[in-house]
Amino acid sequence: MFKTVLFPIDQSRETREAADVVTNVVKKYSSRLVLLSVVEEPPPDAPSPDPMVSPEVVAKLLENAQSLFSGQGIQSEILERRGKPAFTICDVADEIGADLIIMGCRGLGLTEEGADDSVTTRVINLSPCPVLIVP
Repeated sequence: MFKTVLFPIDQSRETREAADVVTNVVKKYSSRLVLLSVVEEPPPDAPSPDPMVSPEVVAKLLENAQSLFSGQGIQSEILERRGKPAFTICDVADEIGADLIIMGCRGLGLTEEGADDSVTTRVINLSPCPVLIVP
């Protein structure tokens, strides 16, 4: 059913919590697992750089995630891309033929103030495949 699962990752607690669900789905369906991290260009007026804009930090994050899944007996592929997270996630899902995207949710999109800024909400609206959100 889910031949290819895309798991976009960042350094959030929600991503770490979603990893258990990813493990269960990938094992149950013998899915191909693709780990994705997006390096976002910081706005020029950004007061302090976000760690997710550092290619070195993102590369280490992907390696650690790959090791985590490898320890569970799951082979994974890693992709690092530059761009706006929501659009890049959906573009990659389309490019790799993902059958499912699994994401953690910070809950910002559940409020009126956060709805416009939520990566999760944008992915849900733009995704070429089903999206499983892990609260």
